[in-house]
Amino acid sequence: MLRKFKISIDGKEYLVEMEEIGEGTQTRPVPMVERATPVETVVPTKESPKEPEVKSSVAAGADAMASPMPGTISRVLVSIGEVVEVNQPLMILEAMKMENEIVAGKAGKVTGIHIGQGEMVNPGDPLITIS
Repeated sequence: MLRKFKISIDGKEYLVEMEEIGEGTQTRPVPMVERATPVETVVPTKESPKEPEVKSSVAAGADAMASPMPGTISRVLVSIGEVVEVNQPLMILEAMKMENEIVAGKAGKVTGIHIGQGEMVNPGDPLITIS
């Protein structure tokens, strides 16, 4: 059975014919619809080189903040030696396509960062130590 569909892409409408394939039916090629205008290619601009994330050589102790969920650290917002306030964002943890802020549970000085940008974490993994 041949079916017709009207598809809109970027405001331009296309008429497409499709054949339903079931048991015992023969298939025949259906012409492909080509775009009238070429797709624009976006070339990323060069960004200034970023300094590599430096993890602390200090081992994570029992006082280190733990990851609340599994995910990937997409950004580290603080550095070792920085003084932070309560509820200040420390890093961004991406989980299930959502960005979650990891915030300071207490005020103090960052004495250790135990995970780097782009690394995956599991619940309970040490993230950062604040003294």
